[in-house]
Amino acid sequence: MTEKALRLGTRRSKLAMAQSGQVADAVSQVTGRPVELVEITTYGDVSREHLAQIGGTGVFVAALREALLRGEVDFAVHSLKDLPTAQPDELVLAAVPRREDPRDVIVARDALKFTDLPRGARIGTGAPRRMAQLNAYARAHGLEIETVPIRGNVDTRIGYVRKGELDAVVLAAAGLNRIGRTDEVTDFLSVDTVLPAPGQGALAIECAADRADLIAALGALDDPHTRAAVTAERSLLAALEAGCSAPVGALADLLADGRNVKEMRLRGIVGTTDGSTLVQLSTTGPVPETHEQALALGRELATEMLAQGAAGLMGERAR
Repeated sequence: MTEKALRLGTRRSKLAMAQSGQVADAVSQVTGRPVELVEITTYGDVSREHLAQIGGTGVFVAALREALLRGEVDFAVHSLKDLPTAQPDELVLAAVPRREDPRDVIVARDALKFTDLPRGARIGTGAPRRMAQLNAYARAHGLEIETVPIRGNVDTRIGYVRKGELDAVVLAAAGLNRIGRTDEVTDFLSVDTVLPAPGQGALAIECAADRADLIAALGALDDPHTRAAVTAERSLLAALEAGCSAPVGALADLLADGRNVKEMRLRGIVGTTDGSTLVQLSTTGPVPETHEQALALGRELATEMLAQGAAGLMGERAR
């Protein structure tokens, strides 16, 4: 007798389906059970408003979490950067698999790099974080650009460039990798130019807190270094009291000496969307060995950023 299939709750977008399909295969391998995808429409998928207006935080997550709590699905896969920083008690992050490339990329007309875009180039992005950093870079390097708020799936965004409405759009490298479209990237933005969103490139596998057997099985997909890094990044975001639509970038990376990983560096940035004012700081410490140590790293950097005026740069404070 075959074991009953595990039900994986996922958003319906092409990207969500691709990444959930990859997780489904991995879960099948570790559990020996078939996994079926259950497509769920979220508010973020149907609303046409800009993410910054609908609050950003949780708009892609709430419907999946409700399905989990009602027992309609056994576990759910989220893009980690979409998760609100507060974790509900009834649900647990059973696994954070190894992170994909966290960088942002440009898809521009005529295969142009960011620094080769013409004067006054129109660059589309829905993220205040990207706007703040691109505009700051342009100011510092004498470039003239205009950031244009857009939203929609990958096809819609790249379509603006193909149709000549925009000179370039900014997307996450991880998403394009997962749907096999990295060949359309015309420039990878260094994290020194644009720090990614907290958790960018990582996935979160969530299930009900009372499913000990499932939590143990899914735990086989967890990558401890990725989990420590994204925990520190999200702790920074939470301590700044910012939602995921706020102009906050953060990245924790491991600093290795030869083969030995010695330390974790956490960088954070917050800025006004026009790029005129930025607070950018970093801190380095031992690689966190516990959840608490990772949280402390994020809080520590947030405290320093707030002391330098970060709160005043975030526009709306998340409630």
